[in-house]
Amino acid sequence: MKNEHPSRHDQFTDDQRSRRDFLRHLLATGALAAGAGAFSQAGHAAGFADALGYSPKYPADFPAFDYVNPDAPKGGRLALSVFGNFDSLNPFVLKGLAASGLNELCFESLTARAWDEPFSAYGLLADRADLAADGLSITFRINAKARFYDGSPVTARDVLFSFNTLMSKQAHPRYRIYWADIAGAELTDARHVRFSFKRVNPELHLIIGELPVFSERWLAGRDFASLSREAFLTSGPYRVGRVDYGNTITYERNPDYWAKDLDVRRGQFNFDRIVFKYYKDETVSLEAFKAGEFDVFYETNSKRWARDYTGANFDDGRIIRREIPHKNNAGMQGFGMNTRQALFSDRRVRRAMDLALDFGWSNTHLFYGQYTRCDSYFSNSELACRGLPQGDELALLEPFKAQLPPELFREPYQVPVANNPAEQRANLLKARDLLAEAGWRVEEGMLKNAKGQAFSFEITLAMRGFERIVAPYAYNLKRLGIDVSYRTIDVSLYQRKMDRFEFDMAVVAYGESQSPGNELRDRFGSAAAHTDGSSNYMGVDSPVVDALIDRVIYAKSRVELVTACRALDRVLLWGEYLAPNWYIGAHRLAWWNRFGFHQPLPLYFDAMTWV
Repeated sequence: MKNEHPSRHDQFTDDQRSRRDFLRHLLATGALAAGAGAFSQAGHAAGFADALGYSPKYPADFPAFDYVNPDAPKGGRLALSVFGNFDSLNPFVLKGLAASGLNELCFESLTARAWDEPFSAYGLLADRADLAADGLSITFRINAKARFYDGSPVTARDVLFSFNTLMSKQAHPRYRIYWADIAGAELTDARHVRFSFKRVNPELHLIIGELPVFSERWLAGRDFASLSREAFLTSGPYRVGRVDYGNTITYERNPDYWAKDLDVRRGQFNFDRIVFKYYKDETVSLEAFKAGEFDVFYETNSKRWARDYTGANFDDGRIIRREIPHKNNAGMQGFGMNTRQALFSDRRVRRAMDLALDFGWSNTHLFYGQYTRCDSYFSNSELACRGLPQGDELALLEPFKAQLPPELFREPYQVPVANNPAEQRANLLKARDLLAEAGWRVEEGMLKNAKGQAFSFEITLAMRGFERIVAPYAYNLKRLGIDVSYRTIDVSLYQRKMDRFEFDMAVVAYGESQSPGNELRDRFGSAAAHTDGSSNYMGVDSPVVDALIDRVIYAKSRVELVTACRALDRVLLWGEYLAPNWYIGAHRLAWWNRFGFHQPLPLYFDAMTWV
């Protein structure tokens, strides 16, 4: 769940993962491998640093992160676009659609991350952290200089209040899932707060550093669960300015920002104002960008990227168009099946849905060859399973052999491949045979079960741009006798349906960090399958998956974590919960040529937050 606040499931055209808002940019991690108490380093200007399985890159006296210009000028205005809608200024509850930018610009956490390291944490609101020798608690000291924008101090009481509020039923349930191993929190004095753990968890003492902190005094007398249209009192570099719900939100830089000279903040947050403009159609949004209505466009549609970035402004260099490579874990995107529905409860049926997807044809005819097929829940990373399970991975899987498909131990998992029409026809024949094994037969052109019920379902979409992608997939499904339809609905309604799992099939996307952990419970854990608002859209409910998630979370070394991730990946893939889609190893950006970008770029970054 690293570096993202729980907010909303976004759907974009070709590629969804790159602009997500779920627990975004709040990362802090570490490892017991560094030794008990190793987190109590106090030499940094920000207070301390730690990393998962390696020494932090930056020394105690570093002036700023390498990927920022510490002397960058302040001023000006940055306008960005957002697809969809918003009706709330509260990103911490299940109700409503929170505005983009709140988490990144207004709220702060105990720690901050470095985007040129896989998984590291440096002190922000906290200037010291002491991990107990037994690994079962951590105590944070709050920076005496930390201030909310009204000048009032950020205190340990605010931290305790924020934690208790987010762990209550007033807040989004993902927090309770994410921090489930935290037994509780208590004040030790006015500047110190201690978090106690139920068991030793190699990342828990650091992911609690992700805790967003808000003012207890300001929230007194307010109903947190229903608070939606009042801007919080926050400590971040910006505060909420003008708001036109559903259309625009403006953030104004705080010139007296308390942390502007900290090493983890120097050279960042340079614009006086940042404006997010909302559009309900990304083609309209692109035309607005080309007309100068906003400054930067993040492209997620391969067709537009190949064909629509033309004209005098591009020819003479007034607009720059560029693909910026990244090293991000691409995670997984796919046509996710809601296994809570009886129709998709059979793994053979789900595999048939995968066989009907002709990625090769789509990549050639729809995507201009820009994509690579997702073949893992950790695509584009060392965490992806490969070949047959061997060694330590096999040892992890063997105890569950009776609960897993026999093929998992005999065959490498492969996403269906079709390089020509004949190969796709062969895939459809395999799909037909699997459906027949599951009790489905074609009668008068319609696929039906023994009760005469037709195989009928709907693919729910939030963007019309995805309709051209779904169309050839639906065509292949209809060749199997399936009655399939697809429908694009309003973003707000779409989100409500996803939160309540009221769909048959939908496009789901799971972006991943370099070191997955507790967020996996929210995505694939059995408890989350029955929790409204969780990210377990597909309804994965497996004791094997639960056990392997625990092996990831409680891994004591990078080697153990990689092994556990590969085992988990293999089990999820053989579970056939979705028909994998695709990813791209670069950010597609266009911007008006009035900005400077510091080199080098960070290795792991979300493009729009970096902008």
